[in-house]
Amino acid sequence: MVRVPFRAAADRVRHRLSQLVRPKSAAKSAARTPSAAKSAARTPGDPAMGSAAPKPYVRALSMLAVVVIGAWLGLLAVGSIRTPVGPMDTNMTLRPSLTGGSKINVSPLGALELDSHIAPLRLDVDVDRLDPARSQALVDQPERFSGLQDEVTRDVAAGTRELAVRSCVAVISGATALGLVVYRRPRRALAAGGLALTLLAASGVSAYATWNPKSVLEPKFSGLLSSAPSLVGDARSIVTEFDIYQQELARLVTNVTRLYDATSTLPVYQPDPGTIRALHVSDIHLNPAAWHIIASLVEQYEIDVIIDSGDTMDHGSAAENGFLDPIRNLGAPYVWVRGNHDSMVTQKYLEKFGNVRVLDDGRAVDVAGLRIAGTGDAQFTPDRSKPVGGKAAAELEGMRLASALRDQEQAGTPVDIAVAHDPDTARQTDGTVPLVLAGHFHNRTNELMKGGTRLKIEGSTGGGGLRAVQNEKPEKVRASVLYLDRPTRRLQAWDEITLGGLGLTTAEVSRHLPEENLKKPEEGPEKDAPTSPAPTPSPTGSPGRPTPSP
Repeated sequence: MVRVPFRAAADRVRHRLSQLVRPKSAAKSAARTPSAAKSAARTPGDPAMGSAAPKPYVRALSMLAVVVIGAWLGLLAVGSIRTPVGPMDTNMTLRPSLTGGSKINVSPLGALELDSHIAPLRLDVDVDRLDPARSQALVDQPERFSGLQDEVTRDVAAGTRELAVRSCVAVISGATALGLVVYRRPRRALAAGGLALTLLAASGVSAYATWNPKSVLEPKFSGLLSSAPSLVGDARSIVTEFDIYQQELARLVTNVTRLYDATSTLPVYQPDPGTIRALHVSDIHLNPAAWHIIASLVEQYEIDVIIDSGDTMDHGSAAENGFLDPIRNLGAPYVWVRGNHDSMVTQKYLEKFGNVRVLDDGRAVDVAGLRIAGTGDAQFTPDRSKPVGGKAAAELEGMRLASALRDQEQAGTPVDIAVAHDPDTARQTDGTVPLVLAGHFHNRTNELMKGGTRLKIEGSTGGGGLRAVQNEKPEKVRASVLYLDRPTRRLQAWDEITLGGLGLTTAEVSRHLPEENLKKPEEGPEKDAPTSPAPTPSPTGSPGRPTPSP
């Protein structure tokens, strides 16, 4: 009893499909056998009773829908390949599209969209990673840059050919399989596959006829790459003068390699066993070279703690968080405060690292025998917009930090070093702590303030990051090694380390002593002051001299 309605529905669907598939043969059969037609007309539940055969365009549209959907499913299933392009590993995929074009995804930085062709297919290229072996080969043999353009062209052509073959198979297979499911007749299924191949071939012809190689001159950037035009300059000039550009790029890679070599051979200072060594870094601004430099300094100087006074990032977005992962392996505890280019997203990500101590709102921690307190920047301005609160907001944040420092003093746990990003914030701590560290200005400054607190502003350990290429001259890479007496936890000396900026290879190290230690030469060296060694030559051959601070 229950099966009767379902059986009737199945009969109606089967009859409708038979009309779509064989309308003419059914009409002829009905004409030859009027009795059969009358019998069919009396069939109960026949929805087509007394109606005309479907029009040809209905059949054509149904076939086209089957072909398009089947081809799309086939492309989704197998229409992609992994292929190397120069030093990069990429994933190429064809996708249905109303506008065509090409899209190059460079995770996590963003994407470039090119109006490369007009066709119902879009080429997606996902850049997964740089292959370490192929990248190292370019670094070791810079002369290979002369053939890099041809190599990339060959790789793209080979990948495109392989993708075209796979896409043909995927489109035909998808359309044929779906046609077989819908029509349940091999001939109709093969017709769907043939039509899919015809459409794909027509798309290929359209893409070839409308191919625009000059589209690379005017790409559309999205994500973090939206600032790329201001960083790399006019793309048109780079492409039209590629010979000059690739020569400069080869020289740049060679110099960066020498820069790493310079930092790995910095002179080693043999500190007194009772000396605490802290490395002050700041304003890294997404420069990956900074991690190599910091790791080398930690090893060469036997650093006990790294203090970062902020602006580690550029935009403070979640997409940049992976840049911070090398901090886990620097070999020393990492104390960090938020800069105006660092967001709360950045801060929360760093809080999960076992070797990182994030300071904010005057929080104090004990690290490597030192008690360090700090606060994040009062304002978040990643786009270089004018701060809403300006200097007043920075000073107010400094007052809160000074209040927290006084509370620590009253509790019997005085702070040895305070950290803030903005010097206007740091200045408010004068008289409440022996030493306060800051950054922000990308210039190194040392000042003994009126209340007896020494303010040390570090330059950019990232050489200004990617933004530095906007400057007329490369910005130098700066960091400082601070030597503090373990019993008193007071600053005894510091080494200022200065490396040549982007594309330069100079490296200088100079020793400095607090002026209060230099004012009493007749009384001899203080008991807790480390002995300053003779000037040590820098890797460039120029001697670094112990220079009194200004």
